[in-house]
Amino acid sequence: MVSQQVFTSSGTWTKPSGINLIKVYVTAGGGGGGWSGGTNYHSGGGGGAGGTAIEIIDVSSVSSVSVTVSGTATGGTQANFPGTGGTSSFGSYCSATGGNRGNYGSGLSGEATGGVGSNGDINLKGGDGQGGSEVNGYNTAGTGGDSFWSGGGCGDWNANGLPGTNGSGGGGGQYATAAKEGGQGGAGIVVVEEYK
Repeated sequence: MVSQQVFTSSGTWTKPSGINLIKVYVTAGGGGGGWSGGTNYHSGGGGGAGGTAIEIIDVSSVSSVSVTVSGTATGGTQANFPGTGGTSSFGSYCSATGGNRGNYGSGLSGEATGGVGSNGDINLKGGDGQGGSEVNGYNTAGTGGDSFWSGGGCGDWNANGLPGTNGSGGGGGQYATAAKEGGQGGAGIVVVEEYK
C-alpha cells in the first residue's frame, strides 16, 4: 500500500498521482439502542451494526469517486424511537446498509438485525444487537452489534446504553430505579487503501 484515505463523513475521493488500484472498505452506520421503557426492570435492546462491503477497484481511468458516509443514529428516549443506521457507499461501486434500531424495553426486548454489504468482492453482515437478558435475577440491557471495525456499545443494569463507534450499534438502556436512554449508533466509515 502506498497511501490511505479515511472518510468519517461524506465527501469525494480524489486519486493521487501514480495510483492505479484501490481496496475499498465501506461500512454503514449502526442502529441506536432502545430506551428502557418506563417500568421497573424493563431492558432495551442493542442496535444492529452496519454491514460492510470490501472491493478491489482498478482506477487507472478514474480520477475521483463520490463517497457517502452514514452519520450517527440517535439512541432511544421516552419521546423518540432510536434511529436506524444509514447507508454508506463508494460511488456506484459498492455500498452497505445500516443496522436496525434497538427494540423498546417492554420487559426483555428482542434482538435487532445488522445491515449488509452489497456489490463488493466480499460482503459482510453487521452483528445483530442483543436483546435484553436476565442473569441471577438482574435484568440487563442489550449490547449493540459489532461492526467490521468496532465492538458495539454496552448495555448494563440501571444505566444508559453506551454509544457505538465505526458502524457498531448502540447499547440499550435498563430501568432499575429510573428510565434510561439507549446509546447512539456509530457513524459509518469508508477506508480507501491506494496502490500503484
